[in-house]
Amino acid sequence: MTILKLHSLHHLTIKTMNWGTKLVLGLASFMIFIIALVVMMFSSKKDALVDTDYYEKGINYNQTYNSKEQTKSDHAMPQVVINQDMLLLTFKAEAAGTVKLMRTADKNLDKSIPFKTNLNHQVILPSANLRKGSWRLIIEWNSAKKNYLYEQEITIK
Repeated sequence: MTILKLHSLHHLTIKTMNWGTKLVLGLASFMIFIIALVVMMFSSKKDALVDTDYYEKGINYNQTYNSKEQTKSDHAMPQVVINQDMLLLTFKAEAAGTVKLMRTADKNLDKSIPFKTNLNHQVILPSANLRKGSWRLIIEWNSAKKNYLYEQEITIK
């Protein structure tokens, strides 16, 4: 008998709610969902994959492309060796430029280091102070009055 009363009570509650009330409740819950998404979007931290200087990079893209192609055509890709305490870059000839280490997870850890090769055409960078994980290595250099650009994903262990 109690099961029947419970069933009829449940049936009575749904029956007392007309279609207008159900529509208002549905719209209200949808609006609360959308407002929650907007609040989450504005309170989240800025996307690290978006460049703030994308316009300047777009204007200079042709120069970047030419430097990458120059590296390929001259077979001037530097050799990159990663050890526990150092990052060793070996070039084909004497070079001077900048090494950019970009942390994909945190833009605040990005580093830009100017360099000039030693007598063995090498650059030794300490890697002990770099956090473990994935980095993007971007090397821009000038050698024999030619501009070169090389990019590589590296992992610091």
